[in-house]
Amino acid sequence: MHPLIASLMKENTVVTDGSWGTQLHKKGIKRGECSDFWNLSHPDWVEAVAREYVDAGSRIILTNTFQSNRISLGRFNLADKAVEINRSGVQISKNAAGDNAYVFASIGPCGKMLLTQETTEEELQRIFQEQANAIADAGADGIIVETMIDIVEAKIAATAAKQTGLPVIVSMVFDAGFNRDTTLMGVTPEHAVKELTKVGVDGVGANCGQGIKGYIPICKRLRETTDLAVWIKPNAGLPKVEDEKTIYYTTAGEFVKFVPELVQAGANFIGSCCGSDPEFVKEIKKILDKS
Repeated sequence: MHPLIASLMKENTVVTDGSWGTQLHKKGIKRGECSDFWNLSHPDWVEAVAREYVDAGSRIILTNTFQSNRISLGRFNLADKAVEINRSGVQISKNAAGDNAYVFASIGPCGKMLLTQETTEEELQRIFQEQANAIADAGADGIIVETMIDIVEAKIAATAAKQTGLPVIVSMVFDAGFNRDTTLMGVTPEHAVKELTKVGVDGVGANCGQGIKGYIPICKRLRETTDLAVWIKPNAGLPKVEDEKTIYYTTAGEFVKFVPELVQAGANFIGSCCGSDPEFVKEIKKILDKS
């Protein structure tokens, strides 16, 4: 295990950050716009989001690079900006973090399916290595491969990330199946741990997909299967669409009622995902400080 992750695991459960997309939409991102391009076009606004999470008490903040692989950026005719967007995203978060937080750069899925041959493993290896190298060159403290549903894509991204020498955590979306305990591709928590351990990741986890209550049993199953770090970032409940807007109704106060159970289930890192904001971080930190 990477020394940084091992050191953090010795502390009290670590609070990470909340949703970036939700906060950027509040600052004016329009539907269909590439939020990652804001690293170049509106860096001050992106830094404001990062700084809000640091000020709220996040020990780890992410970067605005979730879509910053060549395939995803290609949908916006921005593929040639991949390296520049990643480097800028890391630097923005580092500026906000200062000495108060670590920066774990975000790598998300490419948006194309291996199963339907929309892409190939070779292409994924190239794009994720390019992104991981740019992230490492910019000085990130770690990498979080997140919101993955395909274990093959997750392993490819994780392998590229591990080659940088940075600590790497991989987080899957478990929200499918009869019990909402598999990914959309049918990956169970146990199978995810087994496959990702082969790559040598430093942590495994779950994010997005469902609210915090649903991730308590998922967290427990991850912990029962591994001694690696366990990373959990649930949504602010399940959203509803009203007037073409996606609304999350779970409040920070309602969310954190389940944090003690998540800690007991074995989470080392706790944050929040879609629909959340810095208030969630503040409330999570209060609970963790008490414990």
